Amino acid sequence: MRPPEPGRPSVGRRLLSWVTEGVLILVGAVVIATLLRSFVGQMFVIPSGSMENTLQVNDRVLVAKFGGFQRGDVVVFEDPGDWLGATEPTTNPVKIALEFVGVLPNSGTEHLIKRVIGMPGDRVRTTDDGRIEVNGAVLDETPYLYSENGVQVAAVSVPFEIIVPADRIFVMGDHRNASADSRCRLADVSRNPGASAFVPVDNVVGAAVAIVAPLDRLATFSLPETFTAVPAATGEPPAEPELIHVEPGC
Repeated sequence: MRPPEPGRPSVGRRLLSWVTEGVLILVGAVVIATLLRSFVGQMFVIPSGSMENTLQVNDRVLVAKFGGFQRGDVVVFEDPGDWLGATEPTTNPVKIALEFVGVLPNSGTEHLIKRVIGMPGDRVRTTDDGRIEVNGAVLDETPYLYSENGVQVAAVSVPFEIIVPADRIFVMGDHRNASADSRCRLADVSRNPGASAFVPVDNVVGAAVAIVAPLDRLATFSLPETFTAVPAATGEPPAEPELIHVEPGC
C-alpha cells in the first residue's frame, strides 16, 4: 500500500474535514433560520375559509414579527382559549423540526388569522343598516368582505356595542358567515362576561405581509383605506371589556 505523500492529509482526514465542515454549515443554517423565525418572520398555512376571499385555504402567508400592527391589519395569533376546540397535534418529528426552524411553514392548529377591527380603547358597534362603526367612523368593508357571484356577505347580522379593554384586540374574519371570531363570544358568560371575545396583544405573532405560495396567489397586504379615517380612541382603555349591548350569536 502506497503511503500518503508527505504534507498531504490522508483520505480519511480529508473526509472527516468535509463532514465537519458540512455539519458546521448545517448547524449555522439552522441557527440563522431559527433566529429569523423567532425575530423576523414566519410562514403559516391557511387551514380554513374564514378569511376568504382575502386568503384561500392552503395559501402560504408570511407574517412579520417586527413593526407591530394596527387596526385593519390581518394578524396571526395564538388561540386565546378554546377558540379552536380540541385539536390533534402534528406527530411527525421531521415535520415538527423543519417547521420549528422555518424551513416549512407552520401548519399547527394552535394559531388563527383574522383582521383587527378594534384596538384597546376602541368603541366598536353595529349601525342600524348592518355595518361596523369604530370610534364613530363607519367602515366601508366592501374591498375585503367575502363575495360570491357578485353577492357580498353582510358585515354583521347580530347587533352589538362594546369597548375593547386594555391590552386586547377585537378581531373578525373577512368571510363573516364562516368565521367564529370575536363577535361570536361577546355573550359568553362562562368566564368574565365577554372576556373570551378579546385577543390578548401578547398572543399576536405578527401582521401578515404577503402571500408567498402558491405562485398564482402571490400578493402583498396593504391597509384598507377605510381604516385610515378611524379616529383614535378617547380616554384610557378599560381594564375589563365594556359590553354596552350584546346578543347571543354572530
